[in-house]
Amino acid sequence: MANYARIKSTGKPKVVVIGGGFGGLELVKALSTAQVQVILIDKQNYHTFQPLMYQVATSGVEADSIIHPFRKVFEKQENFFFRLAEVERVDTEQQLVETSIGLVRYDYLVIATGATTNYFGDAQMEQNAISMKSVTDAITLRNTILCNFENALQLDDPEQLNSLMDYVIVGGGPTGVELAGALSELKLHVFPKDYPELDFQSMDIHLIQSGGELLKGMSPEASQKSLEFLEKMGVQVLLNRRVKSYDGHTVTLTSGETLTTRNLIWAAGVTGNPVSGLKPESLLRGNRLQVDEYNRVAGYDNVFAIGDIAAMVTPENPHGHPMLAQPAIQQGKLLGKNLPRLMAGQPLEPFHYHDQGAMATIGRNKAVADLKLFGKEIKTQGFLAWLIWMFIHLISIVGFRNRLMVMSNWFWNYFTYDSGNRLIIGNKQENIPIKETITHKTVL
Repeated sequence: MANYARIKSTGKPKVVVIGGGFGGLELVKALSTAQVQVILIDKQNYHTFQPLMYQVATSGVEADSIIHPFRKVFEKQENFFFRLAEVERVDTEQQLVETSIGLVRYDYLVIATGATTNYFGDAQMEQNAISMKSVTDAITLRNTILCNFENALQLDDPEQLNSLMDYVIVGGGPTGVELAGALSELKLHVFPKDYPELDFQSMDIHLIQSGGELLKGMSPEASQKSLEFLEKMGVQVLLNRRVKSYDGHTVTLTSGETLTTRNLIWAAGVTGNPVSGLKPESLLRGNRLQVDEYNRVAGYDNVFAIGDIAAMVTPENPHGHPMLAQPAIQQGKLLGKNLPRLMAGQPLEPFHYHDQGAMATIGRNKAVADLKLFGKEIKTQGFLAWLIWMFIHLISIVGFRNRLMVMSNWFWNYFTYDSGNRLIIGNKQENIPIKETITHKTVL
């Protein structure tokens, strides 16, 4: 006898949404008044505001300031049901989702599983590097940073000391640039106060980018200005370099250069995170699902995909829309309108992406922004861009409490030059046990 997950049926068509990221969240909201039963399945019970994860990793904000429980978000939505579960596969013939808590039947399936870190098949890198795709990753990075400084206090060996204090960030996109800037500010304002016994002049921050520019996809002005900001902050930016290998201690570049660090942060790319059970021909390059202009997965009538996992190929976007929050949000909103139309036999509205621009912050009073407002392109860098970045991100966070907490942390950090969330809680990344490679200080 089949084991079905216990979900009370309301007698209405079941829309099952896999994944509660930006796209899934907006879709569920858009279906709030529809005559359907919305079932959200996610392996976490909260939504994560991913653009600020780097601030969790660098002690700028608390983790619970950027996450919000699904049940709290949708507590007043009567047609909403949530199940905490891992999706194992889908059976499109029987219209079933196989999960860790049993089977879930659907009438319409929406895959919004987002993306995961792309190590490009490098198993050694996957084992030794620290990624930045979840709150757990961000907390692990924070723990690693703080633990390594604590361990550095016990060392005499200069090479091993530097390996604990130096950082290599791979990937010159927004995540890499923002992490490099945040670490530089910690080096300047915070770490010397916490660890006065250490010489932070010897702390190196390397940012490695495979291409010739940072923030690919943004304007040349933004790319150049971000490079200038980082170099003035002491970050060593290595352009046109690729990482060949990393064994947990030594980074080897394709140019032959080597760097020593126990802290390699991988921000070099993502790949789609599909569910098994779909037709192989539906999957395109980058593990993204091919969808039509209505976000319907190729080869299916009642299976849809939105956000990073969806590749809607257009002349303007030959590889699909950028894997950013805005395409996911817009697709979720539109699909929430189109599903009731589909059920009523009405024509569907095709998706057209409204590019609102991009931005990145490098540090205090330093950011770059390429905005598209009212049909005009606005490019700004520096203090104004920084204010815009803060405002946009603040109003986009889910939950009033979270907005208030983040704003309070930002004000505190700005006026005190301090980051108060320097707590070691949980696991850290330790590739090679320190006791096997170092000589400790002599006890006086």
